[in-house]
Amino acid sequence: MKIGIPRALIYWKRPYFWESFFESLNFEVLLSPKTNKEIVEMGVKISDPETCFSCKVYFGHLKWLEGKCDLIFVPRLRKKEGRLEYCPKFFGLPDLAKILVKTKVLTEEFNEKKEPFELTLFRLGQKLGKNKEEIEKAKEIAISKEKEEKEKLEKKTLTKLNSNSKKILLISHPYNLYDEYVNLRIKERLEKLGVVPIFIEEIPLSSQICTNKKASFCEYDIREGSQYPNFHWEFAKEIMEKIDFLLSNKTCSVASEKLRCKIAGAIEISSFACGCDAVLKEFVEKKFKEKGIPFLYLIIDEHTGEAGFQTRLEAFVDTLE
Repeated sequence: MKIGIPRALIYWKRPYFWESFFESLNFEVLLSPKTNKEIVEMGVKISDPETCFSCKVYFGHLKWLEGKCDLIFVPRLRKKEGRLEYCPKFFGLPDLAKILVKTKVLTEEFNEKKEPFELTLFRLGQKLGKNKEEIEKAKEIAISKEKEEKEKLEKKTLTKLNSNSKKILLISHPYNLYDEYVNLRIKERLEKLGVVPIFIEEIPLSSQICTNKKASFCEYDIREGSQYPNFHWEFAKEIMEKIDFLLSNKTCSVASEKLRCKIAGAIEISSFACGCDAVLKEFVEKKFKEKGIPFLYLIIDEHTGEAGFQTRLEAFVDTLE
């Protein structure tokens, strides 16, 4: 049996976990290709005007997988630990997928307010005819793979954070940051302009680490001096906590190394028609303006032109001290 996974939107929440999990259960996994012009056009064609650009891209990946696999995996993500919610658009993705494609959709609702992630994962495995031992083994392999990849990323990030070059923080959802077609290769463009781009996703910080005084991040508590709402969106809370830490100018220890990161500028990237980002942007911008750090807000969609995009990046880099 072949299980298809759209390489967009919710895929980037846990990019290594699901592929490894299904392969460990002895299923063949088909990832849709990296986003390209054809995929975006397919997604735009079947979307209504009110749909955010990120969802349009996701729909394009769904259409690409149609007819190429036996099942398309589309989880229903609702809440994480601590009752933090995912974007409301994620709630209805399985239902929309069943309308948009003829291939059967494999889904399960992940709501950690109601039950632990492991129990939901067990039900998902049962749907595929697997027993408890097989599911548990596949889960451990997937978690191990995910941890391994995160450790590799953390080492690369530490090198960039401790460099003497001008650093620009890129703030957005992982599906905007890691999809080079969607963000018009912003990482590559900034590197050619002589600055070091750092993704907010790469910052080795979480509320659990920060508030745990026994952990390596022991010199800074993100709860001190925070002046923003108690967001119920998981991405908003994480982004604001990481920004608080970076702007604190305090030192912490990561992987036995001392880290002090000075940001020269910040760029927030938002998909057109993203309602959550429209709210978050005001608080993010305020944080950097209070510190006198240059801030740029970019909105991307299927009509974004490369020339204008490049000009704005060049002008922004020129403003950095």
